[in-house]
Amino acid sequence: MTGLALDGIDVDAHSPETLAIFWAALLDREAAPGTGSDWCVVPPGLGGEGEGLRLRFVPTSVRKASQNRIHLDLTTASASSMEAMIARALRAGGRRADIGQGDEDPHEVLADPEGNKMCIIEPDNGFLRGTGVIGAVNCDGTRALGEFWSAALGWPLVWDEGEETAIQSPRGGAKITWSGTPLMPRHGRDRIRLALRVGNAAELSTACERLERLGARVASAGGPPAGASSRTMTDPDGNEFVVRVALPH
Repeated sequence: MTGLALDGIDVDAHSPETLAIFWAALLDREAAPGTGSDWCVVPPGLGGEGEGLRLRFVPTSVRKASQNRIHLDLTTASASSMEAMIARALRAGGRRADIGQGDEDPHEVLADPEGNKMCIIEPDNGFLRGTGVIGAVNCDGTRALGEFWSAALGWPLVWDEGEETAIQSPRGGAKITWSGTPLMPRHGRDRIRLALRVGNAAELSTACERLERLGARVASAGGPPAGASSRTMTDPDGNEFVVRVALPH
């Protein structure tokens, strides 16, 4: 098995710097230029799991066409910390969002300056207790995706009820969850993608071949070209994800 790990999520952005600054303020982290025109929010002690999830904002000119199939669930420790997180988001340029939630729902739905939704989770939520500020990467997807990603990352299923699944690293940290069917309609390329990493260029082809055996597909013909540092693939539901050589911190 290769040293394949979860690096974080990549987000297409019209202004990568603006979104990085927003999310850094929301999470109480630092925003920094990445490679090229990218911007990143990288927490201290980056390890690819839990609090180590990297948020990478990638420039795009494509207009957002539909609701994202991935969003973050952010945890809070108390009613006052929940209010403080919401206030930070609004001061940084976020807004409240309506996705059909009712007044009885205990969580709050917000959107960042480019309309990407997030859920601010109530402090007594047992499912995300102990996960860290990024409690879950919440994904649209079938039960088969939970099994695929469990095998790909070597993370056990920690929830498997009906079509809903969740996995978590044995070391703890953020969960990745899938809501089951029915799936959202797809209108163009998804703006948010899971990102995996390998330790060096020599591991990239081996990792992609293993993911193909598990049910993924390379988004373009052939394996990674000589000298390539990343490869875009699709999971069994057709969602894009990225496999790349570890980025500098």
